[in-house]
Amino acid sequence: MRLPARPAPARLVLARLVLARPALARVAALAAAVALALPAGAAAQPVTKSPARPAVPGASAAARAEAPVVEKVDPPNWWAGHSINPVRLLVRGRHLAGARMECARVTCGAVQVNAAGSYAFVDVTVPRGARPGTYPLTLRTRGGRAEIPFAVHAALPAAGRFQGFDANDVIYAIMPDRFANGDTTNDEPAVSRGILDRREARRWHGGDLAGIRARLPYLRDLGVTALWLNPIYDNTNTLDTVETVAGRATTAYHGYHAIDFYGVEERFGDMAEVRRLVDEAHAQGIKVVFDMVANHTSAYHPWVQDSPTPTWYNGTQREHLANTWQGWTIADPHSTPEMRRATLAGWFGGFLPDLNQDDPEVARYLVQNTLWWIGMTGIDGIRQDTWQYVPRPFWNRWMTAINREYPRLRVVGEVLEGDPALNAFHQGGQVGFDGVDAKVQSMYDFPVYFALRDAFARGRPLRQVALMVGRDRLYPNPDMLWTLLGSHDEPRFMSEEGATTAGLKLAQTFLLTYRGIPLLYYGDEIAMPGGRDPDNRRDFPGGFPGDARDAFAAGGRTPAEQDVWAHLQRLLRVRRERADLRTAPMVHLHVADQQYVYRRGRSVVALNNDAQPAEIRLPAATLPTTPAADALALCPAPRRDGEAVVLTVPARTGCIF
Repeated sequence: MRLPARPAPARLVLARLVLARPALARVAALAAAVALALPAGAAAQPVTKSPARPAVPGASAAARAEAPVVEKVDPPNWWAGHSINPVRLLVRGRHLAGARMECARVTCGAVQVNAAGSYAFVDVTVPRGARPGTYPLTLRTRGGRAEIPFAVHAALPAAGRFQGFDANDVIYAIMPDRFANGDTTNDEPAVSRGILDRREARRWHGGDLAGIRARLPYLRDLGVTALWLNPIYDNTNTLDTVETVAGRATTAYHGYHAIDFYGVEERFGDMAEVRRLVDEAHAQGIKVVFDMVANHTSAYHPWVQDSPTPTWYNGTQREHLANTWQGWTIADPHSTPEMRRATLAGWFGGFLPDLNQDDPEVARYLVQNTLWWIGMTGIDGIRQDTWQYVPRPFWNRWMTAINREYPRLRVVGEVLEGDPALNAFHQGGQVGFDGVDAKVQSMYDFPVYFALRDAFARGRPLRQVALMVGRDRLYPNPDMLWTLLGSHDEPRFMSEEGATTAGLKLAQTFLLTYRGIPLLYYGDEIAMPGGRDPDNRRDFPGGFPGDARDAFAAGGRTPAEQDVWAHLQRLLRVRRERADLRTAPMVHLHVADQQYVYRRGRSVVALNNDAQPAEIRLPAATLPTTPAADALALCPAPRRDGEAVVLTVPARTGCIF
């Protein structure tokens, strides 16, 4: 069920459309434009004409009105032949009341202006055969005119782009600010000076897209096939005194506090640098997944003080709900809308403004923004933040739009919960009790993540991992889950109580051989430690000018780091060479308190989490053949003993036969 009915979006002022057509044609065009702008099933919002101004003796209407000012247009460009046409422009400015449009080479619909005269909505239909180039629009009011820059772009060739992701991939997660600084000239941008300080964990550190691009050969050598980057939207430009920790201001180095959904964070680069990174990654056989946020904005976004509609956000900065994190209520058929309200409409952390996707204008804006980023960059997938805090009908609409325009592209939703039933509820491919199929192909496998941490770091029973994998029956498609042993939201593996590099390597062996799409968090390949946020987001050694060592090179790693790195590289090579470790069904052969053996095709994986060696007897009938030698060279060859095959696995070791 959705949230309780919210107040309808405030009436927008409808300016008279000026077109060289008969009056009846103008009326028909207006009706069609309004209908096209609405989401499926939505009712048209009431509109009114601009009120007539009282006459002032001795002054003309033009003299009384101030000239319109256009400050921003979203999106700044679109494509001919796109599945969304017309595209709705959101124009931000001043003195826009009573606006009408003059559009010479495209067709403009009715202009709708908010009560403050600071935002205007207009639908622009791009002719199917329109050539790439600039298509300036003119906005007129009684006070004068203003040009609106708009362009039609050539669509990027689909070959080698928009590829999606699947179980053949291994994802490498990067927080751009903390990975590598490849361009020191963007460390102190004019618009956001004075907030970089590598000595402070919650300040900017200088990592950027050029730094990631320079390290693509390192990532290819390691063996990953895709990158996931935290958001690269333009973020808060100042010290954040709304989100404070221990009384100290923070910054938006992580990328989750957007102030411009159409801008690239200037500390990371510009759109040209984004394109260079994506194109060079593709040239080296590496896909790219972008992080996106449809749930909230920065507290410093211009919308917070001046919203395009009164219902753009759920509440206001002065009066709003705080998110209560009760994600279980969304999947509970017995919960009331009131029980779900704070989870869906509450402000994240109590301070991040919560976007209202039930406002048709917000929904349209977010859908178009997503398609714009895909079309501009050629990315292969999306990681969507805070999935469960957004109404599910919106996700259905959002995914439908993505699938229509980019059918191969794939999306993973973040639901940071340990309950597999709750996680499975959100995966697409099924209609929930609420009548909604969210259509998202992938979710994170946090339920197995928590069991994995308990077993391989803390030494608790490995049996619990096998039992959690056994709950795959709950998912429409468990093979599409993103599996992980670390993330930017959790303490690093090596900072868990009892963690060792032996346990980390054993966890990596499991991660790279069980079902799903493995995710590696930057730095885990060298056993980087790190506690809770922000300690788990340390700079990668060697990625920044002045670093004492360079862990991107073998010579800059400690012996323990190199041991973990080489083990992971070997695992990735074996996974790449054996298709069954990527795509074959998973069959459990043996589950004990600290031992776990499973088969994928002709490959057999044996894990021993005990402090002592283990001898495991398997019925020969459960195996297609006697397993071959261990591909990791850690275990002796299996031996036949009558009707059994005997595996000997050293302490805290995993083997692949």
